[in-house]
Amino acid sequence: MRTTLRALTAPLLVALLLGAAACGGDDDSSGDEATSTSTPSGDAVTTTAPDATTTTAPALTDVLVYFLRDEKVAVVRREVPDDGAPAAAALRALLAGPDDDEASLGFVTTIPDGTELNGVVIEDGVATVDLSSAYDDGGGTSSVTTRLASVVFTLTQFPTVDSVLFELDGEPVTEFSGEGFVLDGPVGRADFEYATPLILVESPAPGDVVASPLTITGSNNTFESGVEFRLEDASGATIAEGYTTGTGGMGTMGPFEGSLEFDPGAETSGTLVVYESSARDGTEINVTEVPVRF
Repeated sequence: MRTTLRALTAPLLVALLLGAAACGGDDDSSGDEATSTSTPSGDAVTTTAPDATTTTAPALTDVLVYFLRDEKVAVVRREVPDDGAPAAAALRALLAGPDDDEASLGFVTTIPDGTELNGVVIEDGVATVDLSSAYDDGGGTSSVTTRLASVVFTLTQFPTVDSVLFELDGEPVTEFSGEGFVLDGPVGRADFEYATPLILVESPAPGDVVASPLTITGSNNTFESGVEFRLEDASGATIAEGYTTGTGGMGTMGPFEGSLEFDPGAETSGTLVVYESSARDGTEINVTEVPVRF
């Protein structure tokens, strides 16, 4: 049977016309752009080239990084790729050093420039971290111990890590640097209490957005384990204040947690001041200031 053009259905006619248009002309376009046509019903149909790709931003997660502030370990919060290896990502952020905002708040690092992460393996609560040999370069006793403390504190934030073993370019370290720091086994936070402030605030971190009730956590080694805190607005006026006790004190660091209810009003930023009142004269000692946003 002969088929005439008149007998073709409308959808088929549209397809033939589209095919003819695709074959004609010397168009130099790449063909990556989407084109839109209409069916006889009036519904729009969009056709995209098969090789078109869509990119999405990588997922991120928050970790803590332990730099130094006033020559003691102190916390900043960083966003790192959520690739299933947060310990390695946190170490890379540590090795990169403080950014400009963190440096303006007094954060520094004693880890030598050029130190690279070769790898980290976590097994049975022990993180074995392999760093490049630059990590062992130079520095006196304070520099050596604080660079070790920064790595230990950064890794032991994760619940799967209790202690750390060090390697340099794949070789186990038993004596670190010319200072003769002995590393004859895994080391943990308790081995670096002298590198820790008597009140170490771990949350909130500088720049965090906080809301009421604000939970304040960290560790302390204060008289009777007391920790006081107040929230100030941008002018220094007190918004709210509180007190808590931890499990430390009498020469031993221990965790603390406190809670503070507050109403910032129209304020958008402020400072959390955490401190101990001197048993001698009531003055504020062991003060930590954390800038926050509301």
